[in-house]
Amino acid sequence: MAEQLTPQTESSTEKQSPRGLLHSSVVVGSATMTSRVLGLLRDVVLAALVGAGSNADAFFVAFKIPNFLRRLFAEGAFAQAFIPVLAETREQGGLQAVKELIDRVAGVLGGTLLLLTALTIAVAPVVALIFAPGFSKDPAKLALTAELIRVTFPYLFLISMTGFAGAVLNAYGRFAVPAFTPVLLNLSLIAAAVFLAPMMQEPVYALALGVLIAGFLQLLFQLPFLYGLELLPRPRWDTRAAGVRRIVVLMVPALFGVSVSQINLLLDTVLASLLPAGSVSWLYYSDRLTELPLGVFAIAIATVILPALSSQQALMKSSDEASAKAREDFGNTLLWAIRCVLFIALPATLALLILAEPILTTLFQYGAFGATDVEKAAYSLRAYTLGLAAFMLVKVLAPGFYARQNMKTPVRIGIIAMVANMVLNPLFIFPLMWWFDLGHVGLALATSLAAWLNAGLLYRGLNKEQVLGAQPTYSGQWGSLTAGLIAMGGVLWWLTPETLWWLNAGIFQRVSSMAGLVVLGATAYVVALAIFGVRFRHFRSPNQ
Repeated sequence: MAEQLTPQTESSTEKQSPRGLLHSSVVVGSATMTSRVLGLLRDVVLAALVGAGSNADAFFVAFKIPNFLRRLFAEGAFAQAFIPVLAETREQGGLQAVKELIDRVAGVLGGTLLLLTALTIAVAPVVALIFAPGFSKDPAKLALTAELIRVTFPYLFLISMTGFAGAVLNAYGRFAVPAFTPVLLNLSLIAAAVFLAPMMQEPVYALALGVLIAGFLQLLFQLPFLYGLELLPRPRWDTRAAGVRRIVVLMVPALFGVSVSQINLLLDTVLASLLPAGSVSWLYYSDRLTELPLGVFAIAIATVILPALSSQQALMKSSDEASAKAREDFGNTLLWAIRCVLFIALPATLALLILAEPILTTLFQYGAFGATDVEKAAYSLRAYTLGLAAFMLVKVLAPGFYARQNMKTPVRIGIIAMVANMVLNPLFIFPLMWWFDLGHVGLALATSLAAWLNAGLLYRGLNKEQVLGAQPTYSGQWGSLTAGLIAMGGVLWWLTPETLWWLNAGIFQRVSSMAGLVVLGATAYVVALAIFGVRFRHFRSPNQ
């Protein structure tokens, strides 16, 4: 890690400059790419070990519950509420005020999560029934899910405190450390599958232990970096502290505003438990593939723009000249993020639509994961992929509201999107009147449509509040993007073998062919962009 850890004082703190956004995004994206690649390797190991059967469904439900809440704290609502308050505290109170805020937030957050964890462990069978009601038809499967929840749920406390530490580091420009931390989860699960599982009668217990061990490793990994900044918290329970109350006020609505897509995915799991065995697992594997571009790029960009947007918002309260410049920078930063996301999301969407079966076969069709599982997961992968650009846009649009501490608009939009998803789910998964029974694919499709509604309303809200910058030079780049998509799509469509070839090919043939397709498709895309005038410098900073 290239970041130098020196004691942090206000005089030495450098605010995130617009030109530094691309560099910081690359740092976060590179670390996240490492984590996501290891995550794919982890899923390859899991697919071969447990496949997509009943026990796999039980583990994925037990893992998804704390993991869902992790995303709210580590990547979503907590960071969106905490970082603006921390930035404001730095501007107004200095280092001592920041330390006091961190101590109290650590105490209240940690204490609350410990109570929640203890309660959940005590009533694990009820929790299993709430999140997987369909498992009630199989008492053994429901009991296994409850036992696994007892093992995995403490991960929520550990990873949420890790997310808190990561938010502090991000606010001080230490982006690489939090971005690298998820690597430890993947390494822990891989080690559990390889070394612990063979020693246990039921392999999923080993995976649950791997999750718990990962939580300890991730938290312990970040503490020395906080110590290096002289910001290692000394937890204090003080719910009356102004900063704590402000964060709670901002965080509660942010749970809906920034995490609607995750809430919808959790609802998918609940409804998938009512469908045939394997549905939860098919959705898990297909969702994991859409997570790669989402996690590497959208979350990386969202992570680095929030501190910048928060600082720009704080500067808007200064002199008229500085305020006008900060408002312009704020809008340009948001437009830069949108542009970067679309130039990544759209080719990723096209590639996943064309290569769904080949990718799933290459990665997962070994051991317990069969050809039928590839077919089922490919359908839901394509349905999720239709919403990939929307998932990514939500990640970068929501900070535009939270940096300005505007919670009402995104929470209203989030509720609208969630209700739309809940209405579409039964229409798509149950055969009502003229509707086809889409099964687990319907859940993925409803989630994608709700994500587009969410992203569209967020964009309209920012536009109405007149905080988006105006850079007409972007217009010519959209034509170049279209040309790049046509070039890439043509290459992939022409060169990709039939599904039967992938199913019959050996691992070396699959991997080498997939690598070749990825390289050729990406090359066609980049070359077409270059021919039509798009250059790297156009993405270097919001002012290019």
